[in-house]
Amino acid sequence: MSDALTMSGRCLRLSRRNPEALLTSLMLPIMLMLMFVYLFGGAIETGTKYATYVVPGLLLLCAGYGASITAVSVSSDLTGGIVDRFRSLDVGGAAVLAGHVTASVVRNAASTVIVLGVGLAIGFRPHASLLEWVAAAGVLLVFVLALSWFAAVIGLLARSPEGANGFTFFVMFLPYPSSAFVPVDTMPSWVQGFAEHQPVTPVIETIRSLLLGTPAGSSPWQALAWCAGILVVSITLASVLFRGRTS
Repeated sequence: MSDALTMSGRCLRLSRRNPEALLTSLMLPIMLMLMFVYLFGGAIETGTKYATYVVPGLLLLCAGYGASITAVSVSSDLTGGIVDRFRSLDVGGAAVLAGHVTASVVRNAASTVIVLGVGLAIGFRPHASLLEWVAAAGVLLVFVLALSWFAAVIGLLARSPEGANGFTFFVMFLPYPSSAFVPVDTMPSWVQGFAEHQPVTPVIETIRSLLLGTPAGSSPWQALAWCAGILVVSITLASVLFRGRTS
């Protein structure tokens, strides 16, 4: 645990020294929010004010961009030789990866607060109780944790930081064919099948139901199942891949 905390502090300090990546991961979701609300929002019918509809999805988009930094950081450590130095100091792979994941969760928490603040400023109007806010934050935290471990796996698979950054495009693309920006039933039938059976949609619908009081259906259970599955598989793969890359 001590090693993991030390590695977390190191990763956060490295993030502070790379303000360009942090600014990009923060500003891109905000720019997309402003674009969708003010340029496209008037033409999209969601049954409610578009800013209120779109913000829950943009919180997950923000998490996707934040996870890309984790993949690049893990890959940079492996290709830069620093991991060998850690191993000579008897720092285990679990501590190194946990440090990257913890730093990712902290970065995502900070960016989520900022994106949520901008959303409130442009018209996002949730009407949730304190317990519902806590539940929504918990669901988002579990999703970010699962996504961060998945990003660590991508960083371990990639042979260069540039490759890791390219692989994360798939993760950042997932919110688009989902209910993040438009209702799923407005999509072509062949897209609906994918949108309804991918992990982002139930997470968005769960957060939306908690903050806005919309019907949740089976979304909470699907969201937790997806997050738990991604988390277990990613942690297992990360452990195996780390041993393979450093043996």
